[in-house]
Parts: sequence; structure tokens; C-alpha cells
Amino acid sequence: MASSNFIDYVKINCRSGAGGAGSVHFRREKHTPKGGPDGGDGGRGGHIILRGNAQLWTLLHLKYRKHVKAGNGVAGEGGRRSGAQGEDVILDVPLGTIARDPETSQQLAEITEDGQEIILFAGGRGGMGNDHFKSATQQAPEYAQPGEPGLEEWVVLELKLLADVGLVGFPNAGKSTLLSVLSAARPEIADYPFTTLVPNLGVVAYRDYKSFVMADIPGIIEGASQGKGLGLRFLRHIERNSILLFLIPATSENIRQEYNTLLNELREFNPELMDKTRMLAITKMDLVDDETRQKLQGDLPKKIPVAYISAVSQQGLDELKDIIWQNLTNSEPV
Repeated sequence: MASSNFIDYVKINCRSGAGGAGSVHFRREKHTPKGGPDGGDGGRGGHIILRGNAQLWTLLHLKYRKHVKAGNGVAGEGGRRSGAQGEDVILDVPLGTIARDPETSQQLAEITEDGQEIILFAGGRGGMGNDHFKSATQQAPEYAQPGEPGLEEWVVLELKLLADVGLVGFPNAGKSTLLSVLSAARPEIADYPFTTLVPNLGVVAYRDYKSFVMADIPGIIEGASQGKGLGLRFLRHIERNSILLFLIPATSENIRQEYNTLLNELREFNPELMDKTRMLAITKMDLVDDETRQKLQGDLPKKIPVAYISAVSQQGLDELKDIIWQNLTNSEPV
């Protein structure tokens, strides 16, 4: 997934179609001198519809589509003929997309399943023809309903990646390296901070053909909640994750302090993240000896599962996957 192609936020103007007007028409035939009203109904306006598409990963295809207009309904005709409906516009979006009102931030729709369709803005209702208004006391109504106007609104589409495990850590903690080793994902890896500029997804194979999805989020730094570094722009992608896997290098000066700093930044972003299952992986274990490992254990946060790993030497990766699977399924590892 190229960084220039990862778009997770777009703002577009949507206008649903107006309904067609009802027809004012009277039946006039040679052998029917007293033909009554027979005006048909107008067709409804086209809808703006969001549809989930599992083949999409970003909102790139909507980045330059700033205006979306559905078709208007056609007016009714005589002979009780209804007008055609306006053409619907279907916007395919990746799973995890949320539609919001840009003014109030109110959530309008949420797409989580492939093929799921939600009418974002309904088309205007078509007007009824004068055939509907005839009665014993009003046998020749000369009026019909106009069609209802469509809706025109700006809407924000925001993507939150769907993943089972979200990787959380400071820059250069080894998140991208771990994802590249556990899955077929190929994020950019280098020995300088902020190598990862966009989230990356990877499918991690487990035993017996099982698998889970892991998301690599750009690194957080202290003060990210105030906009430092890359800020917290990409943290919305872990709001849907079942597990938050904190990655801290074994070479860190104070592992507990780094963990608490990361935890505080997440709390500032969204307090509900504190309710998610948390795990800790001590990375880059290939750079420390057994004596240092023993000292590390006294510096670890309590009451969360801990794994000691090295993505380079592939040390402890099977144990890490066992712990993740156990927490995802609430079962014992195989």
C-alpha cells in the first residue's frame, strides 16, 4: 500500500434526486365523453447509497470526486402512467467506513460488512397525480402534488481499519519489522524515526489454517495528543481493534515509563481505549543478554501478558501468536 495512495478521510458534497411532479390529466376519448382524471404519479428521486466493498482498502477513489449527484425523478403522465425513478448513485467504500456530519460530527452511517448498503441521503418522494384526488364531491380535480426536493449536504467519510490486533509503540520500536515477519505485508523499514507514515495491514497465519489481522500504526511520541510528531491522526484505526499490543524495545532505559507514556496518550485520545485488552511485547531481544533479560522483568508493568521477541532472529514469535490467539478467542493456546 503506497503511502501516497492511502486516503482515510474525504469530504464530499452529496445531492439526492428530486421527486417528479404528479400529472394533471383527464381521459379524453371519442366514445368516453365523461372520462375522469387519470394523471399518474411522479417517480422518486435517486438515492445516495453507501455500499461496503471488501476489495477496497482506502478512500482514494473518492478523493477527487467532490460532488455526487443522483438523478431526478420523471414527472407522471396521463393514463395513470408513473414517471421513472431517478438513478441511484452507489458509493463503494472499504469496510470500517463511517459517514459523519461535518458540522456536528454526528455519525450518519457505518459500513462493516461486505455488500452492506445504507441509504445515506434519500431521494425526494414523487408527487401524486390528480387521479388520487378524485371523489364523489370532487370529480374533476385540477391539481396534483409537486415532487419533494432532494437533499444536498456535505458529508465526511472516515475510514477506521478493521483489525484484530493493533500495534502501539514509539517510532523505531520494531512494529513494521514485526508485521513484515509475521505476515506478507511489506511496510517501509529503516533505521530512522517515522518510517511508517500510514497504517499497514497484514494477515497473520496461525495453526490449523486460522489467521488474524494485525495493524501497524505510525509511531506515537510524548505529546502526540497535543499534535506533536504525527499527532493522533491515525489512532482512530485502532479504535476497532480487539487487542492493543504495545511494543517496547529491550534496549529502552525505562520500559514501565515508556508504557505509561503510551497509555496516557491513548487515554487523552479516547478514554474508551482503556477498556481494550492490552498486551506487551519486549522487542529486539537479540540485542541483550540473559542477565539483562532478568533485570527487565522487574521493570515491567503488572497484570498484562508479556512476550519477549526478536523479529530479526524470529525469537518468541510463536509464543506471541499463541498469547494473541488465546486473548482473541478466550481459549487455551494449541
